[in-house]
Amino acid sequence: MSLKLRLARAGTKKRPYYHVVVADARSPRDGRFIEKLGTYNPLLKDDAARVKINAERVQHWLGVGAQPTDRVLRFLAAAGLKTREARNNPEKAKPGAKATERAEARAKAAAAPAADAPAAEAPAAE
Repeated sequence: MSLKLRLARAGTKKRPYYHVVVADARSPRDGRFIEKLGTYNPLLKDDAARVKINAERVQHWLGVGAQPTDRVLRFLAAAGLKTREARNNPEKAKPGAKATERAEARAKAAAAPAADAPAAEAPAAE
């Protein structure tokens, strides 16, 4: 059985509230879980009560082999329970093939009229 430490949504419409739970990876997001480990309230900005985690139980489940999801891993890293490697995707910032073609075409069009234009005359000395 593959275990996950993940968020299960609670709260009402437009008022999200999440429980940090241990669940079987095959169970639905808000479905059956094994144990509740903490809470996450995204509506509390810059508040210590935003994320509450039972560190002792989290360590137990990590030791058993449960894998945290990306968001829960961020919480665990902030609490100092597990290390998280920084992600870096340099390909994400590069423009796509069509955008690259358009930029090259614009560069050619800008360079062509400048080459055909006569050289500017120097102002006459008075």
